[in-house]
Amino acid sequence: MNSSYKSLKEECYQANMELQAEGLVIHTFGNVSAVDRDKGVMAIKPSGVPYKDLKSQDIVVVDFDNNIVEGRLRPSSDTKTHNFLYRNWGQIGGIAHTHALYSVAWAQAQRDIPIFGTTHADHLTKDIPCAPPMSDALIAGDYEYNTGMQIMDCFQERNLDPSEVEMILIGNHGPFAWGKDAHKAVYNSIVLETVAHMAFLTLQINPDAPSLKESLIKKHYGRKHGKDAYYGQ
Repeated sequence: MNSSYKSLKEECYQANMELQAEGLVIHTFGNVSAVDRDKGVMAIKPSGVPYKDLKSQDIVVVDFDNNIVEGRLRPSSDTKTHNFLYRNWGQIGGIAHTHALYSVAWAQAQRDIPIFGTTHADHLTKDIPCAPPMSDALIAGDYEYNTGMQIMDCFQERNLDPSEVEMILIGNHGPFAWGKDAHKAVYNSIVLETVAHMAFLTLQINPDAPSLKESLIKKHYGRKHGKDAYYGQ
């Protein structure tokens, strides 16, 4: 691949293929992007291309105004959503969007995913938020751009930090996750789907299951995050 964006496109391609390998996407559903802030561009999966046919050279590079910088195909229809988040949250380096089964089910139910157990608390200390469905006026407007605004508005209204809560559900739509790079965005998508599945099963077993107590939330989150973390090598 003769391209000045070769490494960025390869990162994006590998993350998209990982999303498929983990069973979080089917057919053409979902997408991952990766950003290069020094060059002022992001790379994203092309629209409507099946994962089985996707190649690294198919990845599309766009600037922060959504203009194609490199690529022969149209970028994902969600490009404006990704770009909105990159422009407003300067700390993130990758974004993933899926239509994974249990994550979407919670989004369609318009419910936050409660923090029931330590698997959830290993990654964040709060319920996974579900933004309310988009208003008719925003749907009729610049829909994908407004989806990014819908995500940011939810975080502002709930006083959430996107560096700590790296995932969200969009009511009646599905999940978005992000991280320091595209690989971490995919990792967080896997966590989100796993926690969504666990929470669903928890409520089947006990509809009145209580939330995880605060002391366990702090303990498990603290083991992996912050200055006193001691998990791993």
